[in-house]
Order: sequence, then C-alpha cells, then structure tokens
Amino acid sequence: MSRIAKAPINIPKGVEINQVGNDITVKGIKGTLVHKLNSSVNIVVNENVANIEWNSEDKKSTAQAGTARAILNNMVVGVSDGFERKLTLIGVGYRAAAKDNILNLSLGFSHPVDFLVPSGITVETPSQTEIIVKGTDKQLVGEVSAKIRAYRPPEPYKGKGVRYADEHVVRKEAKKK
Repeated sequence: MSRIAKAPINIPKGVEINQVGNDITVKGIKGTLVHKLNSSVNIVVNENVANIEWNSEDKKSTAQAGTARAILNNMVVGVSDGFERKLTLIGVGYRAAAKDNILNLSLGFSHPVDFLVPSGITVETPSQTEIIVKGTDKQLVGEVSAKIRAYRPPEPYKGKGVRYADEHVVRKEAKKK
C-alpha cells in the first residue's frame, strides 16, 4: 500500500480544487494550475481536506496514487505560497542582471549569455551574484534553475560556477609537484 497516497491534503483558505474527468484545476491567490491525472486515480474533496482514491488491488494504480497525491499537494502549495530557488554565482567577474523576462549572465565566456525566462516564472537579482527563481509550478521552477546552473556548473578545483544556495561542492586537491 502507498503510505504517501493515504495522507490527506489540507486545503488553505482561498484555494479551490475542481476536477473535470482527469483534468484537475487548482486556483489560488498566486495563480491557477492545471494537470491531467491518470485515469486510475480519483480525488475526493471534503470541505478543506482532499484525499486520493484508487483501486488498491492494482499495483500500477497504487503507484499512480502516490504520484497524484504529491503532484496535487505541490499544486496546492504553489498557488497559495509559491516556490523559490536561490542560486549563487562564484567566480571573478561572474554577474547576473534581470530585466523584464531576460536574465543576462556574465559567466567568463567571451560573450554574455541571455536566458529567456518562461512565462509563469519570475527571476530576481538582489545582488550581482545572487539569482532568485520564483513561481507557482514546482517542476518549472526546478527546471529553470537547472538550466541556469547548466551554463556553468561548479567545478571541483576552485569551486567557480553557478550553484544552488544550499549546494555543497566537494573540492579536489590540486596537482602536487
């Protein structure tokens, strides 16, 4: 049995969940998210608590129930609180500047890198070496952060590059004579 799928989802005030067939729409203060669930899973909403129902005899539907519960919980948290990911730039001359929906990165290349921010995501640069990616969709926030990090991932000798704020980079020892 799936333990994750059994856990109820608390729905905060101002959040609405609607299900039409397999499509689920979650509306909240920060926006609206839509997702298509597997047909073997149903959502039951009672007042301010949502539960997942599935056929427990089928192994695949049990697995889908845990996934559906995690996705629905992320949608509820996203439209009520939102998600954010912090990145830091470490290296001489490494800078970031956000303007409208373009993030301009100077990462030691011969040219600046312009990253087009997708809709639904906001990027802030409180300082030249910090980037904050915010949005309602957890998957999209993580994907955008990973794409920004992929331009110059941290290298193991000096630690230069773009890294997550909570990331620990294992350093290697330099070559000995």
